Amino acid sequence: MSSVTLRNVSKSFGNVQVINGINAEIKDGEFVILIGPSGCGKSTLLRMIAGLEDITDGEIAINDTVVNNLASKDRDIAMVFQSYALYPHLTVRSNMAFSMELRKAPKHEIEERVNTAAETLGLSALLDRYPRQLSGGQRQRVAMGRAIVRDPQVFLFDEPLSNLDAKLRVQMRVEIKALHQRLRTTTVYVTHDQMEAMTMADKIIVMKDGVVEQIGAPIDLYDNPANAFVAQFIGSPAMNILPGIVGEEQTVERNGFKLPLPPALRERARAGQAVQYGIRPEHLALAEEGLPFNVDVVEPTGSDTMIYGRLDDQPVVVNIRDRVDVRAGDLIHIRPNLEKVLAFDAETGGRI
Repeated sequence: MSSVTLRNVSKSFGNVQVINGINAEIKDGEFVILIGPSGCGKSTLLRMIAGLEDITDGEIAINDTVVNNLASKDRDIAMVFQSYALYPHLTVRSNMAFSMELRKAPKHEIEERVNTAAETLGLSALLDRYPRQLSGGQRQRVAMGRAIVRDPQVFLFDEPLSNLDAKLRVQMRVEIKALHQRLRTTTVYVTHDQMEAMTMADKIIVMKDGVVEQIGAPIDLYDNPANAFVAQFIGSPAMNILPGIVGEEQTVERNGFKLPLPPALRERARAGQAVQYGIRPEHLALAEEGLPFNVDVVEPTGSDTMIYGRLDDQPVVVNIRDRVDVRAGDLIHIRPNLEKVLAFDAETGGRI
């Protein structure tokens, strides 16, 4: 078993608290992604798991063993960094073998593990090259290979794809997920890219200002966000949020507009309550009659058409899964899918 448990983990730098009482359970073999905006504390938390940052309070356990006071080298973890961190004067083979050579492992074991990892990652033909002779994607594979050779209990990834171009990021995303499916090693992965989180994770931990906002499977977070922050952070483009007041007719009213609420929300929302009306772009449809929508920009992508515009003075995005004849400057009408409408308390941000 290779589980990671965080119990009321906190971290302060002087008087500044950057991690505030985090509790989470990462099960054996899970691929868990820490995600949040810049400065939310996700990389600091990862470095605390790795033993590269001290813990101010709480406990971190790997396989039920509290590791707060264990040195990084004694935690049986392997970390892959954003910068690859390869030794420029060593070949690919030597970079991958380095940690095992430090432990004075038998040469035949080192060779076997390096060759197996190289074959898994498509690096067999590159073993005698130096990092300067490799592309960015190849260097990242070498960094991953070095981690695999160690055969750790836990893999830690700190934004490993952020230095790659968009096409290569997609390719490496698929490769990392396929690698995890083969190895089934417990993995904790930090990113600010919610598309990486949605496509790769078994479980996502959404963070903001050093606090966990929600933990769950990607689709659960997408369909059932706990609050407005998670609703807007998970999903691309982000969920549309329209502020308003619940009216007597159990609609959300805004400058004369009436946004319809589904029956379940009509029962929970109270008249006069300030709310945030949430609807995802793909859950808005064009209609003959509906809410008047001023079109600002149209982006046809082939399979979809993204329409950016304004509902009253509020920016709204509509994603039509088809090709439509709509142009900038048009006044069209849109209609929300009532089954997909969410509402959040305007003061707390919590879901109603």
